Amino acid sequence: MRSIATFFITAAMIALTLGGCSRSDRYIAVNGFAQGGTYTVKMNLKEVHVAPEAIREGIDSILTLIDTTLSGYNKSSMLSRFNAGEAVRPNQLFIDIYDYCAQMYEQTGTALDVASGPLFDVWGFGFKGESFPTDEQVQQTLATCGMKRLAKHMEGAIQDGLLSPAALITDGSEALPRLNYNAVAQGYSCDLVAEYLHSLGIHDMLVDIGEIYCEGVNPAGIGWSIGVDRPVDGNDELGADIDGIWQSDGSACGIVTSGNYRKFHIVDGKKYAHTVDPRTGYPVQHSLLSATIVAPTSAEADALATYCMVIGLEEAKEFICSRADLEGYLIYDEGGQMREWASDGFNVITSTK
Repeated sequence: MRSIATFFITAAMIALTLGGCSRSDRYIAVNGFAQGGTYTVKMNLKEVHVAPEAIREGIDSILTLIDTTLSGYNKSSMLSRFNAGEAVRPNQLFIDIYDYCAQMYEQTGTALDVASGPLFDVWGFGFKGESFPTDEQVQQTLATCGMKRLAKHMEGAIQDGLLSPAALITDGSEALPRLNYNAVAQGYSCDLVAEYLHSLGIHDMLVDIGEIYCEGVNPAGIGWSIGVDRPVDGNDELGADIDGIWQSDGSACGIVTSGNYRKFHIVDGKKYAHTVDPRTGYPVQHSLLSATIVAPTSAEADALATYCMVIGLEEAKEFICSRADLEGYLIYDEGGQMREWASDGFNVITSTK
């Protein structure tokens, strides 16, 4: 689950009147609907000779392509038809995101697995039942899903322009693959929109599609500021209860938070997180409540925030510190008290605690 709230929605626009920008700066915000929610893109149209409405139409066309290609909720999307066992004619987006996720599967030691969707079904996530599966059911499901059974690259499985689900299988098994890109699709969408804006000559931007990509400065002439939600049960409104505020240094990056506190299930008095470890087949049991990752791209931040929620607090700390191109902010439970850990380069300008 993602839990980032953007700041400067109104204050940044007011800053235009306070002398924070040069006269040639021209900040606008466009809004719309995407992926079951809304999006907001703020940008500086300085020296850009494209009408705002045309830019919004361009953004909408990208998000429509993503929806018709990758949405698991759109029953007519390419992904939904593929998961139903239909041979599809994949576009480049369908190929690229599969190959990217196969790469992330290897990079995370198989902890990020976009082909492990059947495990969520057997557990009843998002929480449809009051009982949980037996160990035998979990092991049977674990054996018939996952990227371990599939080709590392999609291109080689395509014949005469068509991709059959069975053609991706490399271990000879009969269970057809089912893919789920929830751990990366919104971040990937941010990157595609940012790429489009770059093509127009835009460099000061904040792209918020549930996950965030930001670059350059806001209308006040400083790096964009992002609020990190407090991971407490019942905090269902983005930005309603903020734990701290991060400020960018103007570098291009993605920033994404993943957490378990908005989606969980209680059976016999015990709380079960919605994050399932695809390596074991069971929901994670650890003290980490949320993980915020800053990475070079939103897709990577999205994927690695989920990865941190799988591996837990101590491994997540070690992983973040091992990568010079990452920063992280981890919120965890310690004896019933909420604690925070931030990497050295995670710029928290305000803490509410």
